[in-house]
Amino acid sequence: MLRFDSDGVEIAYTDQGDGEPVLLIHGFASNVPTNWIDPGWVKTLTGAGYRAIAFDNRGHGQSQKLYDLEDYGAPTMAGDAERLLAHLDLPRAHILGYSMGARIAVFLALQNPQLVRSMVVAGMGINMVRGFGAPGPIAAALEADSADDVVSITARSFRIFAESTGSDLKALAACIRSSREEISEETLSRLSVPTMVAVGSKDVIGGSASALAALIPGAEVLDIAGRDHMKAVGDKTFKAGVLRFLARHG
Repeated sequence: MLRFDSDGVEIAYTDQGDGEPVLLIHGFASNVPTNWIDPGWVKTLTGAGYRAIAFDNRGHGQSQKLYDLEDYGAPTMAGDAERLLAHLDLPRAHILGYSMGARIAVFLALQNPQLVRSMVVAGMGINMVRGFGAPGPIAAALEADSADDVVSITARSFRIFAESTGSDLKALAACIRSSREEISEETLSRLSVPTMVAVGSKDVIGGSASALAALIPGAEVLDIAGRDHMKAVGDKTFKAGVLRFLARHG
């Protein structure tokens, strides 16, 4: 992993391949290997002639760990993506964000649409607007002495996943407790970049892809058949659909 300074925060990233750049933004409690390398995304993109750039979000993976709530939030984390593109001297890139990364991608496209050639909002459907689960119980689960002490099934699943990725649990608790800027239907209607929404058909965390796409001008839909939030990530039809989308907007 390479590193750069993002306005005082050290961000770890990888940069592989040549061709049109695709910036990959991972989900909550994940990291570059878990979200993008192990499921084959970097290999798929570089094999198709793209330049795959992926970074560990602040508080995650090998990037700097922060413990104050004001250090997080999707608009702030979108700033890391913007500064990485500037660091690499890239005027534009395709953006692929999964789950929390999809939310970050949307804020990047709203704040700096000129940087976004196209955008794939993945693992996050209509629940980007409606919300899914309160952050308090998940943060408490991350701070519990053991996953066995967590009663909520959903909160426990987040704790178990965070442990499996070797995450800093206190940093993640701060991240999920941070301000969640609302993404309203009116906000989504202002998106001006080519967009595809890709969500597993059994993904209760993300919610309906078509319902979210209906709120974004010109957005396409990719339903990842039979997949839930976790299993959709490496799905071959997901990869094929993204490659077709990128080819149309290259």
